[in-house]
Amino acid sequence: MINAILLGIIGGQEIIIIAVIVLILFGGKKIPELMRGLGKGVSEFKKAKNDVMNEVNDATSDTNKQSSQSKTSDKETIK
Repeated sequence: MINAILLGIIGGQEIIIIAVIVLILFGGKKIPELMRGLGKGVSEFKKAKNDVMNEVNDATSDTNKQSSQSKTSDKETIK
């Protein structure tokens, strides 16, 4: 949704102007370093996100196992 809005506002000429301004401000040698840093940041973010997702899934499966074991022991107690 946001991408569609931004693409409607920012056209081809605006993107070229922004690219030229970035090139002037940072220079040709700094841009690859900036992009490398940005790539590392994105990959670290994805790794952290996956770690959190794995921990949540592990905790959920542990809770489900304990819940099913509790139900089984309750049934045995009733017999």
